[in-house]
Amino acid sequence: MKYRFTLFGFGFVIGLVLVFFFLGGKKASCNWLPNDRMLNIIRSKEIVFSDAAMKALEIKKMDTMQIYGILKSGKIDFSKSLVKNKPCRKYHIEGVKEAQHIYVTVELCDSTATILQVENWDKDE
Repeated sequence: MKYRFTLFGFGFVIGLVLVFFFLGGKKASCNWLPNDRMLNIIRSKEIVFSDAAMKALEIKKMDTMQIYGILKSGKIDFSKSLVKNKPCRKYHIEGVKEAQHIYVTVELCDSTATILQVENWDKDE
């Protein structure tokens, strides 16, 4: 019995070393949840800002980097999103950057993700 556990442990350690060796240098990630998966898909597309979004950013004195931060760590409100819309889906993403609650509307098409709207909102309203 001791011999079996020794062989199992030896094989397990070799397997761990091989996995870390092959996957260690790669930026492999696993997005299991729908929110993380969709944010990853949006970030992988070319991101374009609409004129209305750029004007809103200028008025609110916000930077596009804040929007990129929202696209990395925000929460998608699937109840307000049009996920079965053809040809482009629309997602409403909520996030907090620099003590500001930001609400972003993204239109996701085949090759681009267009930021349609950028709004501030207050959770108490």
